[in-house]
Amino acid sequence: MNESFLHYIWQFQYFDKTDLQSNTGEQLVIFNPGFKNTHAGPDFYNAKLKIDAIEWAGSVEIHIHSSGWREHKHQEDPAYENVVLHVVWEENERIIRKDGTLMPTLELRNRVSPSFVLQYKRIVHSRNKIPCANAISNVPAVIRISMLDKALMSRLESKAHGILAAFQKNNGDWEETCYQMLCRNFGFKVNTEPFLQLAQSLPYRILMKHGDRLEQVEALIFGQAGFLQETINDAYYLLLKREYTLLRKKYSLGSRQMNKAQWRFLRLRPANFPTIRLAQLASTLFYQKNLFSKIISSDSWKDLVPVFSVRPSAYWLFHYQFFKKQKKEIPSLGRMSIENIAINSIVPMLVAYGKAKDDQRFVDRAVRWLQETAAEKNNILRSWDDLGLKSRNAFDSQSLIELHNSFCLRRRCLDCNIGFYLLQPVL
Repeated sequence: MNESFLHYIWQFQYFDKTDLQSNTGEQLVIFNPGFKNTHAGPDFYNAKLKIDAIEWAGSVEIHIHSSGWREHKHQEDPAYENVVLHVVWEENERIIRKDGTLMPTLELRNRVSPSFVLQYKRIVHSRNKIPCANAISNVPAVIRISMLDKALMSRLESKAHGILAAFQKNNGDWEETCYQMLCRNFGFKVNTEPFLQLAQSLPYRILMKHGDRLEQVEALIFGQAGFLQETINDAYYLLLKREYTLLRKKYSLGSRQMNKAQWRFLRLRPANFPTIRLAQLASTLFYQKNLFSKIISSDSWKDLVPVFSVRPSAYWLFHYQFFKKQKKEIPSLGRMSIENIAINSIVPMLVAYGKAKDDQRFVDRAVRWLQETAAEKNNILRSWDDLGLKSRNAFDSQSLIELHNSFCLRRRCLDCNIGFYLLQPVL
């Protein structure tokens, strides 16, 4: 038994209300269970009930054991003084209010159907990563679709919240914020954090002061990333090192310079080496100025494909790392990588901007862009595909990824429309 299940039982009154009494034998009538509180304080507010001849309006607090009241020190918190009923699974001790009166308590353990509890445990404690895997085919399509919509918006809002926090930290500079989010995306999971740290240590405005010379943009990026600390006989490397040495001193960047050891190469294909991604980032910033302005002014994300399809400098066409020349030309950023940037950076950026401006058009455009983008492919989506939930586009795949990560893995079945449908008791 857990409190979230008790909340569910109380909220929807899934218990036997025949001859309902409090712990002291007083007759109890529930007119309204109240509204679930998502902030600090009692679990439900604005409940309306009748204890014997007196009608009460106030809060309801829920615990598995009544002793939870004392253990959580609610007796010392003024916010709990308006609690009119304590709902528990088991009353293991009597609770006395601050004024010395007995707290009216309702015990539920003998009023909830054992088959209902078993049904809940069977799903929530399933060994499957997707708890309802064996029953989801019985859920009507309209309920599954509504949950996917809910999961997607939850995912977009969460990402937008992070972007807006960065926007505030960047003193309301959208271009700087967009630059940081794009840099983070260029890490493609394995090097996400080093790329973000790089962007935070190397402001966009400094790069743009040298945006007319690619070698200086590369010098700033590779130098700040910690790749120009050796002394090797490579003409291009030495050129970048000289440029960075001067620029580092000019902009006092030394204290924030990263270490080469922070970047991960292990188990990556050469085309995904951080050195290649850094070179691609440098070319993107050199050839495409004011990226954020281009994003919010584009009608389709496909208009942005050329923005990220730029070729790196001549040196990086034939090098995966400094000093190691290749015979075969290294390809530019691929279509799947560009779609990854659209899904994980551009779309959330549009949502964040729409929320900041209170303009739903940008949010609607972001959703449309996901519908126009190919679905991702990974193990999570293959698991859903095996259950008959196929991803037609990025809208579907992002929804299913969020559903898996934020609901299924955390066993939040009671917050999921699908789980809610499956867990309804047969009355």
